Amino acid sequence: MSQEQAGFQEALDAALPILQGMKKSLRKQPSATHASLERLSAVDPVKYPPAPAIPAAPRILSTPTDDGRLAKLEELKGRILACTRCPNLVASRTQVVYGVGNPFAELLFVGEAPGEEEDLQGEPFIGKAGQLLTKIIGAMEFSREEIFIANVLKCRPDMPAGESGNRKPKPAEMATCLPWLTEQIGLIKPTVIVALGLTAVEGLLGEPRTMRDVRGKWLDYHGVPLMPTYHPAYLLRNQTLAEKRKVWEDMLLVLEKLGRPISAKQRGYFLEKGQ
Repeated sequence: MSQEQAGFQEALDAALPILQGMKKSLRKQPSATHASLERLSAVDPVKYPPAPAIPAAPRILSTPTDDGRLAKLEELKGRILACTRCPNLVASRTQVVYGVGNPFAELLFVGEAPGEEEDLQGEPFIGKAGQLLTKIIGAMEFSREEIFIANVLKCRPDMPAGESGNRKPKPAEMATCLPWLTEQIGLIKPTVIVALGLTAVEGLLGEPRTMRDVRGKWLDYHGVPLMPTYHPAYLLRNQTLAEKRKVWEDMLLVLEKLGRPISAKQRGYFLEKGQ
């Protein structure tokens, strides 16, 4: 071994223990990445709250191919808005309430008549009862944009002088206005109709009924299955679980008729504890 090689070997032998000590020290210490994560986990969550969860993508509504109904519905809407068949209602109304929703809806809700708020804004079911109806529709996993909402009577019933509130439509008024709704239903072609309240049932069928006899039972309206249930305003006055459950059972029947999946959570809505 040359003198130069011997010197190199001597330096290597002296450095080896130092290198081994550094290796052991590095094993005991956390990595830079690990240390960074520890510092991040110690950040004050009040000043720096965790990032919000990414919301689920909204359901994309399919748009059926127009079969000519859109133009026909638009023409029908023009005739309804210009209707003057009931002089007393024409004189007192703010505007005609045509209806709102999807012209291709498989589910159609029918009420009795516009109230004060609906008369002012031109849209059905926007007051407190309408807000409750929207919640029911949501619990069925529909949106108002997917269904259609209309009334038997397109104008708010006029009130006697000095009186406020809303009155029940008269049978003659509903009979006069019903052809408009019949045309709407014929063009929209819903799979199921839900009648909200006894007045809507009587207006559609043109004969007196009792809610006890018809609620929750399938009827027929010109070949379309018709489900009578309580009006949302009734639930605002009777807010017991038992009454809410009755309406919800009717909606479960509607979902079954439409072939919609029903979750265990949906089946359990408004049941008393322990049932």
